[in-house]
Amino acid sequence: MLALVAGNGGLPGHLARALSEQPVLAFIDWSSTEIYTELIFRLDRIASFMDALKARGVTELCFAGAVRRPDFDPGEAEARSRPFIDRILAALGKGDDGALTILLQMFEAEGFVIRAAHELAPDLLPAAGVLTHRQPAAGDVEDAARADAALEAIGVADIGQACVVRLGQVIAVETSYGTDWMLESLDRRPDRSGGIFAKAPKPGQDIRVDLPTIGPETATRVAEAGLGGIVIEAGGVMVLDREETVKTADDSGTFLWVRQP
Repeated sequence: MLALVAGNGGLPGHLARALSEQPVLAFIDWSSTEIYTELIFRLDRIASFMDALKARGVTELCFAGAVRRPDFDPGEAEARSRPFIDRILAALGKGDDGALTILLQMFEAEGFVIRAAHELAPDLLPAAGVLTHRQPAAGDVEDAARADAALEAIGVADIGQACVVRLGQVIAVETSYGTDWMLESLDRRPDRSGGIFAKAPKPGQDIRVDLPTIGPETATRVAEAGLGGIVIEAGGVMVLDREETVKTADDSGTFLWVRQP
């Protein structure tokens, strides 16, 4: 039995609709989701959550959707969960990726198998190529190469998974505030056109969780920011509602390039 642990965004709903068998649906307490869930996952009650999963016959877990840092009082954690909490809090000091790794190890130690979202719905990862009518220009290709170095740097530092490059210059990087905030920050830039939005997983990250995702809203925001297009790493970035995402990009005159790393 599979349990889908839902965070923010459209990914949990996509998976719930794509799966042939209804999973156990769990809601991450500090997130919001569009689907009905029967369980709530709270870090300060993680031991009880594991018990509830086992009682329902769950053997596999898929964490889907964006997750922000938890906001809770460790002192209010149930007694059985405190050893877990101590490990997670220690890992958070080393970055979000470290904390996620520890969290997955905890579930695996209890006998759960972690499944990746794109493993359950392979259609989320498009093949390499340009999906839109508009093709990247020579300058866009150069900017994409420049973005590689920037994404590696911010990824190694556990800062983010996206950046904006224009004429060889990195003009914005994703932080803990997220992609939307980064793109909105471009509203006041002196030049109002040109550049690419690039997204890729962090080097060495566990791709079973927190794999980068784009969708129709991303395409809309990229166009509103005056950028020429989107470049994502083939096999490393999921595309929600692919047809709608491509149509949105086509309608706005931007491109979507699934680039081979």
